[in-house]
Amino acid sequence: MGIAPVPRIAVIVVAAGSGTRLGADAPKAFVGIDEHSILRHALDGVALVGDVQVVVVAPSGREGDAVTETRAAFDDRSDLVSVVVGGATRQASVAAGLVAVWPDVEIVLVHDAARALTPPDVFERVVAAIDGGAAGAIPVLPVIDTIKRVDGGEIVGVVDRAELSAAQTPQGFRRDILDAAYHDPATEFTDDAALVAEAGHPVAAVAGDPLAFKITTPADLVRAAGLVSRHPSPAPSLTHAPVIPRVGIGTDVHAYGGDGSLWLAGLEWPGERALSGHSDGDAVAHAIVDALLAAAGLGDIGTHFGTDRPEFAGAHAAAFLARTHALLGEAGFRVGNVSVQVQANRPRFAARRAEAEAVLSAALGGAPVSVTATTTDGLAFTGRGEGVEAHAVALVW
Repeated sequence: MGIAPVPRIAVIVVAAGSGTRLGADAPKAFVGIDEHSILRHALDGVALVGDVQVVVVAPSGREGDAVTETRAAFDDRSDLVSVVVGGATRQASVAAGLVAVWPDVEIVLVHDAARALTPPDVFERVVAAIDGGAAGAIPVLPVIDTIKRVDGGEIVGVVDRAELSAAQTPQGFRRDILDAAYHDPATEFTDDAALVAEAGHPVAAVAGDPLAFKITTPADLVRAAGLVSRHPSPAPSLTHAPVIPRVGIGTDVHAYGGDGSLWLAGLEWPGERALSGHSDGDAVAHAIVDALLAAAGLGDIGTHFGTDRPEFAGAHAAAFLARTHALLGEAGFRVGNVSVQVQANRPRFAARRAEAEAVLSAALGGAPVSVTATTTDGLAFTGRGEGVEAHAVALVW
């Protein structure tokens, strides 16, 4: 019986973070997405890459749990996997993982366990870039949000997003270059590409994948759970996901009593009483957001736009809908259409219906939005003129 060759590629899976922003009662990597932990889903993805050495960097005291997860993911290939204890920082944890990499390994990939749904083809693109001559390579996605410069709560400029990309993992490097960069680093960096670049080596960019998002907040965990429920772990690349229609419903209610003008259906209504709320109280926009998120299985408006998100205080429909549209796009969905009904005595929608539909549709990337309005014949709080109620139905693919 022959001896299996030593792998030329190693993957360091960094799983030592505390996950404070996730708000869980366990280190982030051991929080469940479904019946499996974030770490298990990450390892399931790495296992599909092939026969590579895997070094899991675990928090102190959780080494045994990490070993259990690696054995479950790799089964009869568990001899390829080892577990080490991480350090106080990400850089220290990667350094601990590097010590455990076998001498014959030529390429080292550093991967965040929190990017648990990263498809295998992202790993393949990084390795291909290094095999093609690059000293290092990282997957990136274009930045889709408008980026502002802010000073003391005031907008002072706009950053050209065409020059920006969002970095993901795995970040891969020639073994000798990464070892040298970590030998005696003078600065603490938040990712390995910055450390290697500081050492004077150019780092190539390859295409990332929306599924490689980082699970950091409770909203991210909800999003991951929704994706896993549709695609058994590990999730496939979005380019190969099945096209399936999904329907969601959303309802929102706001009472009159806010300051300034009324904002409803993305429009300002001068002379009408304003609605109260954390943002502008636009019940129409908020109902649409809930319907879209429900259809995609990505939680609800409170998950992504709650009162703990100060950037949405006073925000109007365009901000809510554009962000929701982006969330759906990142998760592999496109919006089919949305229908929303407003229940209120005022304002009168007939004269501005087309305008409202155009504004709402534009905020959703051109997806058609239809708006209808009705009174409730003097019944209930809307009939008494105390507030506005809206109901939306959304179709996504």
